Amino acid sequence: MAEAVFIEMVKHAGLQNQISVDSAGTGDWHIGSPAHHGTRHILREHGVEYTGCARQIVPEDLAEFDYVITMDNQNLTNVRAMEEQCSDPIAQIVPLLEFCPAAKASRLTEVPDPYLVGGFDVTYRLVYSGCRGLLEEVAAKLEGSGQE
Repeated sequence: MAEAVFIEMVKHAGLQNQISVDSAGTGDWHIGSPAHHGTRHILREHGVEYTGCARQIVPEDLAEFDYVITMDNQNLTNVRAMEEQCSDPIAQIVPLLEFCPAAKASRLTEVPDPYLVGGFDVTYRLVYSGCRGLLEEVAAKLEGSGQE
């Protein structure tokens, strides 16, 4: 969900030539599968197209991307442990909700898993807010470096 939302925001900002977006899970149980039907449904409701499929994060991702964004504490722990396997990690590993002012104010640290608890609309709102904050930070860095 976050990948699709962020890609859409990047396009609307006209930054698709400066920002690369990808999504990967820490587990291998969904590799090659499309997003959950509930995720695809909520994305369509918000006019977001998505045709991606699941892949698993690899240590090299930490050397390729500037940011690795996590949704929950277990993924954060898993990705941080992966840093030791990467020869030259550059990625900032940050929970998505660090970019979501409402979540920070309420001390919410994890995006609820809609597969387990339902509430795709709640998850979407948090993801949208977090992605907006992330894009603001990335765009500001691009502008500061003269790349925008």
